[in-house]
Amino acid sequence: MYDRILVPVDGSKFSEEMLPHAAGLAGAHGIPLTLLRIVEKDDERPDAEAYAMALASPLGAQSLCVVARGDVADAIAEEARRVPGTLVAMTSHGRSGLMEAMLGSVAQRLIRSGGAALIYRPSGAGGQVSAPIRVTRVMLPLDGTPVSEAMAPHAVELAKWLDAELMVVGVIEPAAHAEAGVVPGDVMESSYVRSMAERYAAQHGVRVSWDVLYGEPAQAIAEFIKGRKDVILAMATHGRKGLEAARLGSVTAGCLRKSGVPVLVRMP
Repeated sequence: MYDRILVPVDGSKFSEEMLPHAAGLAGAHGIPLTLLRIVEKDDERPDAEAYAMALASPLGAQSLCVVARGDVADAIAEEARRVPGTLVAMTSHGRSGLMEAMLGSVAQRLIRSGGAALIYRPSGAGGQVSAPIRVTRVMLPLDGTPVSEAMAPHAVELAKWLDAELMVVGVIEPAAHAEAGVVPGDVMESSYVRSMAERYAAQHGVRVSWDVLYGEPAQAIAEFIKGRKDVILAMATHGRKGLEAARLGSVTAGCLRKSGVPVLVRMP
């Protein structure tokens, strides 16, 4: 599915929090893990190279330092395109807001070109880089729309690639139903989620489970997986602007903020 995991790091503990997740993905099939450090000036390169190498060495990863005098997002996207099958895995925050500023731009360019980005919101806890995290569950939230269902093939492929379980979930939002004057459809929602899960299992031979949650979607999903690190959320982003400005009103961005796990994002 992927042939390389590329992690941009910027010298901050925030950006380094992606490393255990990325190392776990790379280790699943022994593919290269590359840490990318970008600087703006030539005289910054020696320290940047030493930093990236020190991070990469304990993980058995490669390190790469690039001097980019233009757009940093362009440099990341260009490096991702240089090696086909690269998945960019990055945090949503970093040193002096650098990662936050370029998140939308990098993800947007990758996603618009038919690719994907793995995004993680760091906790800011800092400390040493922990051991690689093995993913045992890929969670696919469905809301009955073509947009959410379009993510299913990618979630299935990722689950099979990682030998993980695909968990299909739906969320009943009582407040939204009440405002619309509609009684929450527990039976209907359960039937839909279960039927989709059974379809994916039959069509793709993937291990599947399913559940229906209650509450505001992003919060309900976050509560359901609270404390777990072995999960990846697979979600589509709406609209042509991708993750521009973090799309703070979307369920995808809400899950990114609240879930505590990486989110694989792409356009339908």
